[in-house]
Amino acid sequence: MQKNILKSGITLSELGLGCMSLGTEYAHAEHIIETALDSGITYFDTADIYDKGINEDIVGKVLRKYQHRDDIVVGTKVGNQLQPNGEMIWNPSKSYIKENVKYSLQRLGLDQLDIYMLHGGTIDDPLDETISAFEELKEEGWIRAYGISSIRPNVIRYYLAHSNIDVIMSQFNLIDHRPEMLVDEIHDKGVKILARGPVFKGLLTQNYQSILKEKFADGIFDYDGATLAHTMETLHDITPHLTALSFDYLKSFDALGSIIVGASSAEQLRDNVAQFEQKITPEILEQARNSVKSIAYTQHLS
Repeated sequence: MQKNILKSGITLSELGLGCMSLGTEYAHAEHIIETALDSGITYFDTADIYDKGINEDIVGKVLRKYQHRDDIVVGTKVGNQLQPNGEMIWNPSKSYIKENVKYSLQRLGLDQLDIYMLHGGTIDDPLDETISAFEELKEEGWIRAYGISSIRPNVIRYYLAHSNIDVIMSQFNLIDHRPEMLVDEIHDKGVKILARGPVFKGLLTQNYQSILKEKFADGIFDYDGATLAHTMETLHDITPHLTALSFDYLKSFDALGSIIVGASSAEQLRDNVAQFEQKITPEILEQARNSVKSIAYTQHLS
């Protein structure tokens, strides 16, 4: 599998496993993670809030068996603080970030975290304080690299200008291609994109017709329901391999670090890997891109 290198020297498999949908049954999650490893996936993405920390614990327990391998990379996220009453509050403070990393490391069974990301963020955050927390964690050896998971252009641009981030995670696929407007800026800073939601809630799969009815009946972005349905039919006429199409669209960007696919079963993951390995010609890719609306971020621009 293609590997992409971050500016910190960390190497990511171009297809990564998003661990949020693994569930809380250890044996089931173990089978999915081991299927990923057998398929050449070496990047695993989790977060402290997934199943209230259980996800980190399971990921750590499974991967502990592979400590002899130096190619496995784990990323997790911070910023959403769980309260005793079960509520979640946003907390991007330095004190919380620097304290919470120790709990994530403990659950993951690691001495050092590969990638630590802010799990959201707004332009009203104490941005410089937050950045300094990650910088200090890196200097102190708790983490190797850091980044941000965000779809807000103003936040992304601030981090690009004022931090040493390695990665930016954003929803990115052939339909929701809003990050295109930021790709050149991201690439110029040597930062890599972690593209989440590559199949867009199942829309960019062979099940697109049922997904249209279940999740996109009213359309989305600049699409009304009928226009989106017509667009999906057009894409399917171009090629029925919609997932492979979205994957190859993302692979076309030099700024790509890893495409993060979620999986709730080993079978689903194997299907994603097969689609990832399928090649779409540049001509088909261009035709497909010209068949979808050009959209851009309209909020959080300043």
